[in-house]
Amino acid sequence: MAEKLVYLEGVSTLKLDRERCIGCGLCAVVCPHAVFLVEAGKAEITALDRCMECGACARNCPVTALQVKAGVGCASAIIHSWLTGEEPSCDCGGSSC
Repeated sequence: MAEKLVYLEGVSTLKLDRERCIGCGLCAVVCPHAVFLVEAGKAEITALDRCMECGACARNCPVTALQVKAGVGCASAIIHSWLTGEEPSCDCGGSSC
């Protein structure tokens, strides 16, 4: 099942500031793709390539320990493509697209 949750390899913009993390676990609760694990009072990104950059983790983090460019780039392009039937097109401009 875990392999089915992988989005795109090496493109996620998700970043965690472990020094700021208070280990509340909200990121793990709201993440639809099980990207996080909370152990010993701190969150860890254990499956970065599962992140689809929805931004739920960053919006719910009470200490802004998480950053992600939600709603832009590849995830947005693919969701837009699903909804409209158009070809996916993102603005990341990198070689990973």
